[in-house]
Amino acid sequence: MSDKVKVLIVDDSSFMRSILARMMQKDGRFEVVGQAKDGQEGVELSHSLKPDVITMDIEMPRMTGIEALKVIMKDNPTPVVMVSSLTKEGAQATLDAMDYGAVDFIAKAMDEGAGNSLLSKSAVFMEKVYAASKARMVRRLSRPSTVGVKPKLDAPSVPASTSSVVPSIRKSLPKSKLMNTKLLLIGSSTGGPRALQDVVPQLPDTIKFPVVIAQHMPGHFTGPMADRLNQVSKTTVVEGKDGDVLENGVVYIAPGGLHTRVITKDGKLVLSVKEDTGNECVYKPSVDILSNSAAVSVGGQVLALMLTGMGNDGAKGFQDIKNKGGYILAQDESTSIVYGMPKAVAPFADEVLTLEEIIPVIKRLVC
Repeated sequence: MSDKVKVLIVDDSSFMRSILARMMQKDGRFEVVGQAKDGQEGVELSHSLKPDVITMDIEMPRMTGIEALKVIMKDNPTPVVMVSSLTKEGAQATLDAMDYGAVDFIAKAMDEGAGNSLLSKSAVFMEKVYAASKARMVRRLSRPSTVGVKPKLDAPSVPASTSSVVPSIRKSLPKSKLMNTKLLLIGSSTGGPRALQDVVPQLPDTIKFPVVIAQHMPGHFTGPMADRLNQVSKTTVVEGKDGDVLENGVVYIAPGGLHTRVITKDGKLVLSVKEDTGNECVYKPSVDILSNSAAVSVGGQVLALMLTGMGNDGAKGFQDIKNKGGYILAQDESTSIVYGMPKAVAPFADEVLTLEEIIPVIKRLVC
């Protein structure tokens, strides 16, 4: 019996289907078990072929990728990676897909070179698809309505994992209170948009420090994500800009496609947002670069949280924060869609927590 990852490709473009299939065939880990030309056929093949992972275009005839995703998540939960356009509309649709249960996405340029655009990112795409095939289908937390909170977006839950939620793990006696916290830093990747939708809206508007988030995402996507989070949060959420002076109680999303650092200027914490073309980090924004800069500028007065994501970006920077005396939180395996980045941090984390426990612990530490 083959141990290859079974992939179903859903795209209305025969050209794109052939490009994706060719990419899969070159990677020995995958077997393309089917191809569908629209969402309706994709739903049908997801039932009959039972793939390990599905790649899903968004705009298709008969049934769109979003509509197909909703049906699949309701009837036959399967990890889905969306193939999205690098446009504002594509970003909004992709964020909708994340809310409806898609594990991850990859963006393609909407021109004659779309296939070449994907091929140039083939290594990243393959890793995303492989990580998604191993993902846990984790239930979205329900957020109680709160007086004063901006109207919430309607988002369905995602089928729960068969694994039970385990209690939080603590490396030592947890602190009851952190004194003089100057910055909350959050890193995330695969599954991060959904986790952030559960965490950020619950941050109290009384926090006396800024929050900076590095989520692996292209440049056209972080602005819409910040706007979306701002609609449902008690705090103000914005996409960070170069030169922003960090304000207490404001959440800054590091812009996609660029590297963000926290620096000190005239006695204030300021964002430095640069392209850094010579930097070897695969992901922009890099959690390592952001967290290392925070360790240098803020030292031990950083509270750092690592959420779900593939790989180990952030492990070095979080270790730098830890070495300076900062406090480290990591999401646990049972509630992470992909347990890569938090797993890399867990050995030296002060507390390893379920998604449900994160906000109560932050409130315990700093409120």
